[in-house]
Amino acid sequence: MNPNVTRGSRTYGLLAYLYGPGRHNEHTDPHLVASWDGFAPDPGRDPEATVKHLATALDLRVKQVGDRAPAKHVWHCSVRTAPEDRRLSDSEWNMVARQVLHHVGIARDDDTDACRWVAVRHADDHIHIAATLVRGDLRRARIDRDWPKAQAACRLLEKQLGLRRLNPGDGTAAKRATAAERHKAERAGHAETPRDQLRSKVRQALAAAGTETEFFDGLADAGLRVKLRRAPSGDVLGYSVALPGDHNADGDPFWFAGATLAPDLSLPRLRRRLDAVAPDEPGQRLARPERSQPAAARRGATTHFDAVLVVLDRGEDRAADDLSGVAAVIDALAATSAQSTRAELLAAAGEFERAARSHVRAAQGDRRALHTAARRIMRAGNALGRGEDGDATAMLLSTLVLTALAIAHWHAERGHTQQATAARQTATHLRAAYRQAAATPMRRLRQQATHIPAPARRRYDIAIRTALAASDRVAQGPMPALAATLAAAEAAGHAPDALLRQAVGQRELATADSVEDVLVWRVRRLTDLPAAPVLTTAVKQRPPTPEAQRQDIPTVTESRRPPRPPH
Repeated sequence: MNPNVTRGSRTYGLLAYLYGPGRHNEHTDPHLVASWDGFAPDPGRDPEATVKHLATALDLRVKQVGDRAPAKHVWHCSVRTAPEDRRLSDSEWNMVARQVLHHVGIARDDDTDACRWVAVRHADDHIHIAATLVRGDLRRARIDRDWPKAQAACRLLEKQLGLRRLNPGDGTAAKRATAAERHKAERAGHAETPRDQLRSKVRQALAAAGTETEFFDGLADAGLRVKLRRAPSGDVLGYSVALPGDHNADGDPFWFAGATLAPDLSLPRLRRRLDAVAPDEPGQRLARPERSQPAAARRGATTHFDAVLVVLDRGEDRAADDLSGVAAVIDALAATSAQSTRAELLAAAGEFERAARSHVRAAQGDRRALHTAARRIMRAGNALGRGEDGDATAMLLSTLVLTALAIAHWHAERGHTQQATAARQTATHLRAAYRQAAATPMRRLRQQATHIPAPARRRYDIAIRTALAASDRVAQGPMPALAATLAAAEAAGHAPDALLRQAVGQRELATADSVEDVLVWRVRRLTDLPAAPVLTTAVKQRPPTPEAQRQDIPTVTESRRPPRPPH
């Protein structure tokens, strides 16, 4: 059950809309289900009553106090049930309206001088409560934190009426688009409202910025209109953004201040975040000669998540400082990914935007690494969906899935139900993007495994089963992609058994959708193997490793090809 609270100054205008046909003729059988005294005129059921009669009755106390009335004396709250909820009766909606007004303080059950109000129903799934904020004793109604109180009332009503239980809010969510914004987007054929489009573009510009100037330049480069609010000294105090072409009938843009897009997009919060970005080093290059810039930036970002996962697993509060950095990395991936994964990554970024905020603060956290990694992903440019770029993306996404699940657990332990849900939904979108990005490299690795001699393959299978058994995990069938990765690692001079113990011991595998996939990318990252495995054409004999000599196990024969030219 979801309440939406607004205030206004035209009682008649609100009632005319509630009793009218609606913007799309969606209103059916508008009528009162409750009122302040049970005898208010109902234009929907009484042929003698009109909207003007009802508005006059509601405004009686407002007219009596004259100029002392609040400028916005109309309090309006719509309350809507979830699509899967049963249809409530008029008497049940009566109870809903009275409990909401009681909790907010507009009309408490024992208050004989409460404000005048009505509840109008014109659809099966919601009602509208309209109240005038002058009491019977002609004092102004003193209400504060009305939306959180309405939310709390709805949580109790969901339990009483057997409705879908929504997660309680904590005041950290971004402001939702209004009904007018949603209807305007529908009429224009847009999947997102201007507010949502701007929020996404501002986050991506922030992920690419290292300074405040770079941030504002990034907004302009993204095609947004930018307006700065300055003090008399010339210092910037705030900013607003607008989409090109989004304006009113007079041609004035619809501006959105950063703080109205999301609490952490206000200018003071942005400045604190930009302080966490490391400056570029002179002459710095991201990539090794055989790697592209996007691939190197993604591999570099992956290395920073080990420390983040350790802090999350320990349940420490300082993990809160890493949440905005994780969000920045996801934003950067969404902005620079290949078309095949972009839709899922944009959805993941939108979901995680909610999971990145909480009331937990930790002044001891070091936020530089992830924010700097996100900036380098953005500066490296768009990645191809194939080769080292695409496969390095899969490597990073594999780690991000586990990170999102760890963040969901971290939030759940603190009772942050909305953030925990958002983190789990983020993981779902990241998994879908990972499957798309990893399909080619994992298929290539499984093909490469067919070139491994049988004795070596048996040795790798034994090593895999032994390592997983030590971590209380049982190998479910063969893992050819992991065997091929171990073969390449051994050919590069690494001991497979020690590598596996290190990879398995990095953190738990219980949340992994595919243990084989997770271990493949961990091993390739630990050994700095190319993310993109190469199919083999020639055979080269490697000397036995010390561990293989001690165990008297046949050595591996690996097929290799000449190094690939740089992208």
